[in-house]
Amino acid sequence: MARPGLATRLYQGEANLNIIGRRKLWFTIAAALVLISIGSFLIRQFELGIEFAGGTSFTVPASTAGAELTQTEAQEAVERAVQSVDPAAEVGAAQQVGSGADASYTVRASALSPAEAEEAKAALVEDLGVNADDVSDNQVSAAWGGAVTEKAVLGLVIFLVLVVAYLIVRFEWRMAIAALASLLLDLTLTAGVYSLVGFEVTPSTVIGFLTILGYSLYDVVVVFDKVQENTRGITAGSTRTYGEATNLAVNQTLMRSLNTGLVALLPVGGLLFIGAGLLGAGTLKDLGLVLFVGMGFGVVSSIVFAAPVLSLLKDHEPKIKAHTARVLARRAQRSSDVAPKGERVRPAGTTESDEVAVMAGTTPRPGARPVVKRNNTNRGGGAGNRPSGGGKRR
Repeated sequence: MARPGLATRLYQGEANLNIIGRRKLWFTIAAALVLISIGSFLIRQFELGIEFAGGTSFTVPASTAGAELTQTEAQEAVERAVQSVDPAAEVGAAQQVGSGADASYTVRASALSPAEAEEAKAALVEDLGVNADDVSDNQVSAAWGGAVTEKAVLGLVIFLVLVVAYLIVRFEWRMAIAALASLLLDLTLTAGVYSLVGFEVTPSTVIGFLTILGYSLYDVVVVFDKVQENTRGITAGSTRTYGEATNLAVNQTLMRSLNTGLVALLPVGGLLFIGAGLLGAGTLKDLGLVLFVGMGFGVVSSIVFAAPVLSLLKDHEPKIKAHTARVLARRAQRSSDVAPKGERVRPAGTTESDEVAVMAGTTPRPGARPVVKRNNTNRGGGAGNRPSGGGKRR
């Protein structure tokens, strides 16, 4: 009978991928990625949005004097107006707000003084040929971004405390530590992508960071629930170690994690590539980007990081350590007593030809009668016990 394909075995949880056994490899990769992310934090830092860095934003209508402005044209117009009063000022990309006749573009620039902002607004009105009431400018202080960051960090700390408390009550403290490590890894790598690629950090990004934590936690809990089911009462037996039971649980939930991740990433990808790419909604881009990156890392970390961390912690538990030693010792004893399937245990110092010769001399042919060794002694007169002189036969 043909062996089922890899896809079938994955869906049935029978692929037997050695994920826990390669935990040193996963830890090495995770450590390398974390170091790269931290290095990017220190060297490249983050591209902060106007809400965090402070600045001036200009809003211009998408329709001017019967003509339709594109995002590029709006950005270039604001750039000319702003740099006419401050040549060193930086201008960001234009973001579309609304649609149809009410559509407008918001362009963010470096911080300008009130007088400079008014002068830039006047130049922009003259350049576009619109009414002054159709163009607005807003001054954003960096203190507002600091307040948002402070509240986000406070929310993150409260969330992590509640997560750890729930996991301790629902499972145990080792699972809580493993889940927390997975969440922190997910956050660090997502922030590292933002720093390396230069994505702009906005309040929508902060909201997205808090959102991906809940998703990552959900996937970890699914895996740990199966681990708890497979390892319940495991120390009473001697057929499977805790690491092997954990690896089985990961294999059994692997396709569920991948399918759940794919289903979650599809709408987020649509939000990112359609909403931001085609429709030009900047706020959707900020939110969709962090969700897409964070959810992707969350699926991977729950499989190749959270479960291996749990296995490592459990291997240091005295009860589990003694159980593992007992299982391995029993396997070693069995392997020395019983030959593995398809192999024969050959005594030390013998060759295959010696074994064949022994088997040929001792194994009877099929259908042959068993050879019985005759005992000629004391059997009513054998050749060596016949009486001399030729006694009378009866």
